[in-house]
Amino acid sequence: MRSRTNRKRSRRQKGQAFVEYVILIAVIALAGLFVLANFSDRLREMITGITVTLGGEADSTADKKAIDIVQELDANG
Repeated sequence: MRSRTNRKRSRRQKGQAFVEYVILIAVIALAGLFVLANFSDRLREMITGITVTLGGEADSTADKKAIDIVQELDANG
């Protein structure tokens, strides 16, 4: 009897660990999306600055905010 109880407990613990990993990955993904959404304009400015410094040309979207770009995409389909 004791080995059967240990097997059930082991299965339960493995399932619990899996659920914890899934929750952890979901929280990390949401945090990443939150950071990206809040700092996307600043990141675009930094990348444009680096591109111009290295001799490239600024993209036409460099002066636009993220919300303007999304609205433009919505309007154009």
